[in-house]
Amino acid sequence: MQNTYMPWQIRLHWLVAILLVITCVTIELRGFAEPGSAPWYALVVTHFSSGVTVFALMLARLLLRRRHASPAIAPKPPKWQTGMAHLTHTLIYLLLLTLPVLGVYSRYLGGKEWYLFGLSMPFTDVADRPQARMIIGWHKTLASFGYWLIGLHAAAALFHHYIVKDNALVRMLPLMKKR
Repeated sequence: MQNTYMPWQIRLHWLVAILLVITCVTIELRGFAEPGSAPWYALVVTHFSSGVTVFALMLARLLLRRRHASPAIAPKPPKWQTGMAHLTHTLIYLLLLTLPVLGVYSRYLGGKEWYLFGLSMPFTDVADRPQARMIIGWHKTLASFGYWLIGLHAAAALFHHYIVKDNALVRMLPLMKKR
């Protein structure tokens, strides 16, 4: 068994990480732009487009994960850590697939024109704004949970690298010396 992830798994992981930063930063910066202004729309469209791209890349990551086993961590961690890692990864995958679906569905129900990658997207003729607001509320709540979950994921990787001194982190780093 190899001791690192496949090159495409590594590339997709870091591309998703970069897109998540873009997605989060654009929606947070939106509050500093005048609502309805060109900068505001650019931030919102970038948020939507990055989020949908994350969804597509996560589907690709799932396919790769099914085809290629994760490389073993050496030395082998305790079972409880392996269990927590599996739970955290499952929650991250579910989150990064669910958030874009909720975001797109809320826009569809909003009954107003909206865009992905600069292209006009479909929306319902009869807006259901209460339903759209409820779904965007779920989206925001899950996104807040995601900040913590991804922070936990990153902290665990750093803990393994600097404290435990195993190969958990370097398996996903393309240019780092392998342990």
